Amino acid sequence: MNEGSVTPGIRRGKKMKNTVTAALLLAALCLLAVAGTAIAGETIGVVRTSSGAATVTRGEKTDPAVPGMKLLIGDTLSTGPDGSLGVILRDDSSLSIGPGSRLVLRSFLFSPSEGKFDLVARITRGTMAYLSGLIGKLAPEKARFETPTATIGIRGTRFAVKVGEPSAR
Repeated sequence: MNEGSVTPGIRRGKKMKNTVTAALLLAALCLLAVAGTAIAGETIGVVRTSSGAATVTRGEKTDPAVPGMKLLIGDTLSTGPDGSLGVILRDDSSLSIGPGSRLVLRSFLFSPSEGKFDLVARITRGTMAYLSGLIGKLAPEKARFETPTATIGIRGTRFAVKVGEPSAR
């Protein structure tokens, strides 16, 4: 057997192995990037009920709120004069949003295995009732609701709030 004919085959084998390794590393990096994006856009809750004029605004896009619609951090929930929304969050908290309301889901983190919890919503007008889920029970200090004039910390299991028009000073 001629030594010269074996050597090029070995070199080709090493090149092929390096190419396959590089391709696998690139594929793994792509999967990590996609997984990171999925976590950032993770569903935090769903619209359970909707009636009248009710919308969900995500970025620049506003869609009618319909039962089963998935909600993400940053979504703005709005109702018209005849609208209402019922929302269930991943920790089983429920929000009931009345007519003429606007609420932004600012932050949500529910990872009981890591002991990480956070719920922040901002209501700028209208009415809302809250029934706490696991975040309110396991880490009540991590659930809060902001209004234009106050922040509501959770110390019980439920509350209702009405935010009116700011008074002229």
